[in-house]
Amino acid sequence: MNQTSIDLFGRAINFGRDGRVATGERRMATGDGDWQLATFHVESDAEVHADHWEVHPGSDEAVCCLTGALRLYLRPEHAGDDETMVRLTPGTAFVVPRNRWHRIELDEPSDIMSIGLRHDTRQEPVAAR
Repeated sequence: MNQTSIDLFGRAINFGRDGRVATGERRMATGDGDWQLATFHVESDAEVHADHWEVHPGSDEAVCCLTGALRLYLRPEHAGDDETMVRLTPGTAFVVPRNRWHRIELDEPSDIMSIGLRHDTRQEPVAAR
């Protein structure tokens, strides 16, 4: 077993179906079926790809605000509906349902943690606003 600490902002923690826990590279769209915990320090909307929707077909995703403040948007499920906005502040989280398109915009620099399955994650540009 590794006897050193893990830099959560540099490495991901992967939780295997067989009960193993290991560190690895942070993956945004691919994976081997493991759950991934990844933490990011972000200072701009560009760093969170605010101009793209993202969806995770393999699992729900927990998005946690550790510091800072952000807005998480859920894409409308029906034409003509508005986006749903959830504000996250330090110590709060939101569970994005599986197969629900979402995106993030920052209110200020933030530390964000996400937990979910990355396999088959997709992104697509947000239509012109």
